[in-house]
Amino acid sequence: MTQLFSKDSVFVSNADSKEAVLTEVSEALVKAGYVKDNFLEHVLDREKNYPTALSLSNISETYPNVAVPHTEPEFVNTTKIVPVKLTNPIVFQNMSSPHKDLPVEFLFVILNGTKATQVHLLSDLIVFFEKQDKAELEKFFKLTDTDAIYEYLQANFKK
Repeated sequence: MTQLFSKDSVFVSNADSKEAVLTEVSEALVKAGYVKDNFLEHVLDREKNYPTALSLSNISETYPNVAVPHTEPEFVNTTKIVPVKLTNPIVFQNMSSPHKDLPVEFLFVILNGTKATQVHLLSDLIVFFEKQDKAELEKFFKLTDTDAIYEYLQANFKK
């Protein structure tokens, strides 16, 4: 599934809030034509009502928490997964317990071109986290070079 990732949509962000990082990423995605102008508004709204942070501690205690922000297909132009390494952990709310805060170190923004792809992409991400060599995935989560992040995902993310 190599077309799920694009070199121009891999980010390392120094943002210090979910609004700031989602604004930064959304602006670049609009400029690249991957999402519509109103994407940011809708992804923030969805994040508020349906939080997306996931603890990966059930897979490995050494993995960071991640978030998978997304919104409805009508606000995107393509199907992609957009990886975003956060240099500063940012608090997102837990997907399964929305009242719980989780400091997140990596985002995988899902651009779902159709309703059906959202569940599949989320499932594919979980399988990716579960199937990777733990030591290698720990190294991946620490990467701060966009090319290295892209290359790892191209080589290791299998559908």
